[in-house]
Amino acid sequence: MLEDLSAHVLDIAENSVMANGTEIVIEILENKSKDTLVFSIKDNGKGMSEDFILKVTDPFTTTRTTRRVGMGLPFLKQSAELCDGGLNISSTPGKGTKTTATFRMSSIDRPPLGDVPATMMTLLMGSPEIHWIYRHKTDFGEFILDTDEIIEALDGDREMLRSADVGLWLRGHIKDNLDEIKWEGAPSTLA
Repeated sequence: MLEDLSAHVLDIAENSVMANGTEIVIEILENKSKDTLVFSIKDNGKGMSEDFILKVTDPFTTTRTTRRVGMGLPFLKQSAELCDGGLNISSTPGKGTKTTATFRMSSIDRPPLGDVPATMMTLLMGSPEIHWIYRHKTDFGEFILDTDEIIEALDGDREMLRSADVGLWLRGHIKDNLDEIKWEGAPSTLA
């Protein structure tokens, strides 16, 4: 079982890369007032058939050729359901897939969110050719990172995202911004 939710985000986003997605949107919504934590990964990749979606949470269903089992989605589904939530996968062949996991935030069984800045750094550095959009919203604010804006600041050089210096800067930038929107004493900016 994956130990934290950021590991699931990484796993699903890597599936989006393997599905030939060129734009991948990752959203994390933490709403303490509604006691929910929701994350979603949406891509414009090759998508899945309805039949495959029905089988995808079976651990013995995988498209990977390096192993015969795929445990990420079955464990995520089980974890979400233990926390009064669920897993929803919607997909259209040739258009893409959206995977959404919902958790009751206060559930004692909810895995920690984990190191999201490191997860995002790994994804951006590993696949700089992809247009990544990361949005994180809490009761206290919202942070959006769009790689197109970063690439513009890097004079259009996408390969600079592979640089360790840029990767470490990205991780720090994301962490600092997440710390700001998680500040407990901040006034609520969300409805």
